[in-house]
Amino acid sequence: MQIELLFIIIILILSVVIHEAAHGYAANMLGDPTARLAGRLTLNPLKHIDLLGSIIIPGILVLSSSPFLFGYAKPVPYNPYNLRNQKWGEAFVAGAGPGINVVIALAFGLIVRFGSALNLVTPAFVEISTAIVFINILLAVINMIPIPPLDGSKVLASLLPLSVSQSYARVRMTLEHNIFLAFGLVILFILLFGSAFVQFIYFLTSLIIG
Repeated sequence: MQIELLFIIIILILSVVIHEAAHGYAANMLGDPTARLAGRLTLNPLKHIDLLGSIIIPGILVLSSSPFLFGYAKPVPYNPYNLRNQKWGEAFVAGAGPGINVVIALAFGLIVRFGSALNLVTPAFVEISTAIVFINILLAVINMIPIPPLDGSKVLASLLPLSVSQSYARVRMTLEHNIFLAFGLVILFILLFGSAFVQFIYFLTSLIIG
C-alpha cells in the first residue's frame, strides 16, 4: 500500500513538472525568454517543485484517502508583453500545460488499450498507466476551470469580447494578487461539485483506456 501511494505521489509530481515546463516552452516559442533565462525550461523536478503544492498537499490527500487528488508546482514565470501574438499568445501559453497533460493521458491510454488487446502489457503496467491517465486528466480539467490564476482563466480572457475581457482582467488581477482567496474559490468548487467532478474524471479515464 505504501509503495502504491509513493507511486501516485511520484506520478503527480512528474505530471505537474511537465505541465509547468510546457508553459515555459510555449512562451519561449512565442518570443518570451523569461522561463528560459530563469532556468525553468527543464524537466528537473528540483527546479519546479513547490513544497506545499507538490509534496505536502498531495501527501495529505493521499494519506487521508481523499477521493480527490490535487497538486501544483511553482508557476513558470513569463511576460505576456513579450509574446509575439498579443491576442492569442497568453491563451496558447496557458493551454500548453493542460494540453501536455492530455497528450500524456492519451499516449498511455492508447498503449494500454492496444497493448492489452495484443497481450503486450502486464497488469502492473496497466495499473500504473491507469493512474497516469487519471492524474493527468485530472490536472488538465482542474487547470481549465476559469478561476484565476488557473490556466482556464487566461484562455477564457482571450475568448471574451474586448469590453468583457477588460472587466474580467480586473477580476483576474485581484485574485492573482490574493492567492488565498483564489485557492478558497477552488476549494469551494471542489466542495460543491467534488463528487460529480471525480466521477467525470473517472468517466474520461475509462473512455481513454477502454
